[in-house]
Amino acid sequence: MFDPQYFGMVILFLAIALALTMFRVLREYERGVIFMLGRFYKVKGPGLIIIIPILQQMVRVDLRTVVMDVPTQDVISRDNVSVQVNAVIYFRVVDPERAIIQVENFLEATSQLSQTTLRSVLGQHELDDMLAERERLNADIQTILDKQTAAWGIKVANVEIKHVDLNETMVRALAKQAEAERERRAKVIHAMGEAEAAEKLSEAARVLASQDQAVQLRYLQTLVEIAGDKSSTIVFPVPVDIFDKFKS
Repeated sequence: MFDPQYFGMVILFLAIALALTMFRVLREYERGVIFMLGRFYKVKGPGLIIIIPILQQMVRVDLRTVVMDVPTQDVISRDNVSVQVNAVIYFRVVDPERAIIQVENFLEATSQLSQTTLRSVLGQHELDDMLAERERLNADIQTILDKQTAAWGIKVANVEIKHVDLNETMVRALAKQAEAERERRAKVIHAMGEAEAAEKLSEAARVLASQDQAVQLRYLQTLVEIAGDKSSTIVFPVPVDIFDKFKS
């Protein structure tokens, strides 16, 4: 038998349940993309918002910066060296509408785009550039990613290459190259020192040649140094005309 009181309680319960589902709370860093019967309606939030059950649906979007690791990629440099490179990118959603409508999964899409861009950009440079010019490469990758993700409402703030890993053979080759470079620099520095010393000696010789007294004093100084260094008796010929410089 139909019970009006029971039916009324069911209706009241359903009304309360629908009323509760109408209210949503979005945090300060969240936005709600609202669809009305499948069509985009508006972006709401943060705070308390009302959703009409059945007619409207909401998709939450987090606006905080996402830190995403780019998996290790095998890259062949322009000088045909195989390396393994990984990186990290920092990005955030600046347009929730585009992030939901223009791409199916903006996190996965950004990750895949980052991997292909990393391989493409680094493959155009030599190994020395990867090791020494990371800041410039980071900026190049960030610029390309930011340009391509703008259509998805994504802003790429920064890209950092974390590791450039070489195989053992390349590590030994680079060690030999570094050792050869150090030896080359040492030889250059030694040659520059020899050249500078020769120049100073030549200048000193010119000064001594222009002053006879200076030559004699240098001669006597040499005798003193030899006498101090050696304990044995040294017979050293002394030109007689050396004393003529001190007469008069």
